[in-house]
Amino acid sequence: MLWPESRREEWNQFIAASPRGDVLQCWEWGELKSRTGWKPLPVAVERNGQLAATCLVLKRSIPGLGKCLFYAPRGPILDAGDAEVAVEMGAKLRELARQHSAMALQVDPAIEARDAAGCSLLASVGFRPIEGHKSAFGSTQPQYVMKVDITPPEDELLASFASKWRYNIRLARRKGVTVRQASGLDDIDVFYDLLLVTANRDGFVVRARSYFHDMWKIVVEGGLAKVFLAYVGDEAVGAAIAFALGSQCWYVYGASSNNHRNKMPNHLLQWEMMLWAKQQGCTVYDMRGVAREVEGQAQDEHLAGLNRFKRGFNARYVEYVGNWHRVFSPLLYGLFRAIEPTAARLRRRKARSHRLPSVEQ
Repeated sequence: MLWPESRREEWNQFIAASPRGDVLQCWEWGELKSRTGWKPLPVAVERNGQLAATCLVLKRSIPGLGKCLFYAPRGPILDAGDAEVAVEMGAKLRELARQHSAMALQVDPAIEARDAAGCSLLASVGFRPIEGHKSAFGSTQPQYVMKVDITPPEDELLASFASKWRYNIRLARRKGVTVRQASGLDDIDVFYDLLLVTANRDGFVVRARSYFHDMWKIVVEGGLAKVFLAYVGDEAVGAAIAFALGSQCWYVYGASSNNHRNKMPNHLLQWEMMLWAKQQGCTVYDMRGVAREVEGQAQDEHLAGLNRFKRGFNARYVEYVGNWHRVFSPLLYGLFRAIEPTAARLRRRKARSHRLPSVEQ
């Protein structure tokens, strides 16, 4: 029933070719998450020996209940025009849930909120929106994102940015900011040290250093990501990780020093990552999470600056459908959902007090 590892390249190629594909549905992402307590379960539908639909399901056991929870980040990958394949995928997911005693499967696919056909397809497979499931960015994976069309030639792309953003990119170069690609685990440590600085400054919890070492070995060395570092002289002042697959590139992690912020290293860092993405053949640069917008206005004052920063690169605001779920054990799942927010807050509080990584999805 599960897709074999011997055909992992076919799996990744299918994800890359899909307009709704995402690195978080790739084989390597399942391997990375297996280092953090999740078990990857790749489910597929074939037609004439070719992949027709996929869903990388991550399984997490729930202690004391003899049950588990399924989560498919940015899945499933379905063709909106093939209802028959969608129904078959739904049947396979239901059978998988029975075999593993799963309470529910949560998903957050890259389907735009205005895509009525995509929403209808999700509903036909048995999924329903999760009411009240909101984070700062809307759902488990960002529900509100900014995307930059990077198909224009370099000079036209730069000219499309806000004038202050173009000025800041040139200013960074004049002030001696340089950007290079990471070459090994030592550079991941440079990134992580900057991430800790950023977390302390902005008040969020980060994962363990080992998580990013694993990401380097599995995702970066697997050819699906690059790490970028910005310097002023010998001092690292900014860092970021970008994922790339098919025609899409995602800016996933960012970090910055408290020093030399007036030299605008983050503007140059974003520009260099876009140029790299163009070299990889990408046409879309996804800047990921922002606050929800209504008529162009951010609805979270705390995140409004983030929206402005990303919009300055001529980014387009996109809203996805958010978290949906398919429930297999309504009673137990209802109980789990009732107590999980409190448990999550306690985990985050403990992580902050002990400077440990969070255990969020």
